[in-house]
Amino acid sequence: TRPALPSEVSVFAQAEQIPSAMKDLVWVFSIVLALVFLIVGAFRVLRYQQARERFPWIEDLPRILVMTIGVAEILGALGLILPWATGIYPILTPIAAAALAWLMFMAGMFHAQRREMPDALLNLLLMIMLIAIAYVRWQQVRPA
Repeated sequence: TRPALPSEVSVFAQAEQIPSAMKDLVWVFSIVLALVFLIVGAFRVLRYQQARERFPWIEDLPRILVMTIGVAEILGALGLILPWATGIYPILTPIAAAALAWLMFMAGMFHAQRREMPDALLNLLLMIMLIAIAYVRWQQVRPA
């Protein structure tokens, strides 16, 4: 028999090491954050003018950058749920969480520089939740 490919490794291979409550919390975080990023990302991409009115900082960035951020948020939202739920390339879930965490870090720095502390703190909170997702999911998919 041939060795299993990474995409064929069970996402629950190391599940015994992670408490059940932590796995449940990660699912809650994943679903909530996926909805947040999907809605906000779609808003920025599909309703740019309304997003510009809702988020004052958008006026200071090029439209293409705002739309790119929106697309990244949509893809990240899908990556938080679909690979893990389907079992197809589940390694993409911690990668998506880490990528969104990096995006939140950069957004937090942007808002802190502009002295928009409530926005910077929200980015920090989202980043912490995303790091938790990335860490737990990585522990579940990494090779034994």
